[in-house]
Amino acid sequence: MARVASGVVVVTARVGDEDHAMTANSFTSVSLDPQLVLFCVQQDSRFHDAIHAAPRWVVNLLSAQQAPAARWFAERGRPLAGQMSLVEFERDDDGIAVLTGSIGHLGCTTEEIHPAGDHSIVVGRVQRIVYENLTAPPLVYLDHRLG
Repeated sequence: MARVASGVVVVTARVGDEDHAMTANSFTSVSLDPQLVLFCVQQDSRFHDAIHAAPRWVVNLLSAQQAPAARWFAERGRPLAGQMSLVEFERDDDGIAVLTGSIGHLGCTTEEIHPAGDHSIVVGRVQRIVYENLTAPPLVYLDHRLG
């Protein structure tokens, strides 16, 4: 699968007063009516627990300049407390982190979660789409490299 290019996103959520985030390249549109998207999350990750608990979450559509953020949020075992301090972000109306410099972001609610091997497929209903930087090239994952 290394020869198949994919876009890279960071999914963010807030549970209580804790920010959660993960990098995903398993993100895609599912349906236009209703607007549904999906991403996959490893079942033994702390983000898996967070996405079950979070009423809302955000998909940050990363620009090519955000490779350091993608690498950071892909790092297993990084501390939960303070993890957002290494990236620039704002909060949306629901208090969820939105990464500054992204092409845009999608505000979502969970529609369904399906177990699939060692991952879960999270299907989300898109509640809002905000485009911020449409001229920026997207971050792409190909041959085990971000570019």
